[in-house]
Amino acid sequence: MAAIEPAPTRQLALPLDLPPVFRGPVLPDRSNAEAQAWLARVEAWPVGRLALFGPPGVGKSHLLQLQAGARGWRLLSGPALRGVPEPAPTALDDADAIADEAALFHLINACAAQGLPLLLAGRSPPARWNVALPDLASRLRATAAVGIAEPSEALLATLLARHFAERQLRVPDAVQEWLLARLPREAAAIAAAAARLDRAALAAGGAVTRGLARAALADWPGFRGFDDVSMDALDGGSPSAPALL
Repeated sequence: MAAIEPAPTRQLALPLDLPPVFRGPVLPDRSNAEAQAWLARVEAWPVGRLALFGPPGVGKSHLLQLQAGARGWRLLSGPALRGVPEPAPTALDDADAIADEAALFHLINACAAQGLPLLLAGRSPPARWNVALPDLASRLRATAAVGIAEPSEALLATLLARHFAERQLRVPDAVQEWLLARLPREAAAIAAAAARLDRAALAAGGAVTRGLARAALADWPGFRGFDDVSMDALDGGSPSAPALL
């Protein structure tokens, strides 16, 4: 009879179903200052269009959703855009991932013809989007674009503290600084890490320490290995092994 092999240890996976960013008000930062200034002056948008662009996790979707909610605009998704959309003030997320180029072309034309605002969001400026329709490419080149940069260290620290506060997690400042030195420089990663640490602390019935964070985030590049083991006691935890006397 063959021996039954023990089940492999299962690592926690990055929770993809979590909100990617903080859902409260946008925190002012040098990375989003220009975008917020443009969003506050819709009447100044050339031809009534504006595109937000930047790498994943910098808050493009958050800004777009807040703008749509505050102004009562229709909120659409690029991959789901089809046919000939009815003209209406619109915020279109993932506009660089459209499957139906003609639908975006019709939307741009309809909004322009009736003087309705159109806000787009994508990873790069619209002039660089890979589209086949020449007329759509021309419209995109005529669209004003403003970039959102990677968040500053101060903003990342504020986001991490706010996520912990929302989850009622008390995490010492020293541990938060240690986490920030290792986490990816993206708001989405900060949110995902806080959620994972919340679950890990609940399961362990203890505080968030360096040791707990190393275990919970072991599959993230910044947390591989076992550095700072001697520092666990300073966080209120226990070292992984007693000192030899």
